[in-house]
Amino acid sequence: VGKYVELHDAYKSVTEALEHAALHHGVSAMINWINSETTTPAEMNELLRHSQGIVVPGGFGMRGTEGKIMASRYARENRVPYLGLCYGLHMAVIDVARHILGWEDANSTENDETTRHPVIDLMPDQHGVDLGGTMRLGRYPCRLVPGTKSAKAYGQELIYERHRHRWEVNNRYLDDLAEAGLIVAGTSPDGRLVEIMEFEDHPWFVGCQFHPEFKSRPTRPHPLFRDFIAAARATLRE
Repeated sequence: VGKYVELHDAYKSVTEALEHAALHHGVSAMINWINSETTTPAEMNELLRHSQGIVVPGGFGMRGTEGKIMASRYARENRVPYLGLCYGLHMAVIDVARHILGWEDANSTENDETTRHPVIDLMPDQHGVDLGGTMRLGRYPCRLVPGTKSAKAYGQELIYERHRHRWEVNNRYLDDLAEAGLIVAGTSPDGRLVEIMEFEDHPWFVGCQFHPEFKSRPTRPHPLFRDFIAAARATLRE
């Protein structure tokens, strides 16, 4: 579910990572492309009703965000496996803040600087900094929380993943989000930055701040994509 779905190559790394994971499980990844900008809520529900898994990939800006938030809500409420990549994590946080916590105007300050509930905000050291070379860009470490689905997927405590973003999950809201069921599954080693979140009461609902698709290979699918496809495949047997 994204806003560039007419240009499939815009998500080439994501589709290839899905194919790598599907190959690992001996199945094919049949990808349905849903335009998050033009699809109505009724159309979104009908299209997603036939899906075994939902991916909301990276992106930026306001255009198409409401459709991505709808996709997160559908996956969460209907217990469909969900994988949110960078912006897909942000959309999941906004979904939970709006539809479970009841903060109707919850948003990212990237898209609404006046929101009363900035659940996604600039990194603390970037307030007042002009654009330019200010992204969190490149390879960063992440410490996983034991017992989470993400920790199980990786099978190790410390991982390294590639980033490309400026906005982060706002730490001020982590307790509220956890009470709503969206927990932190991975952080920077110093605990300052959220890297992965999961919805607890769900078969498989994971959002990550980084871009795992960049590290997937045909003979070595990325752990998050691998387990996402496993969860999607399991819905066919239910």
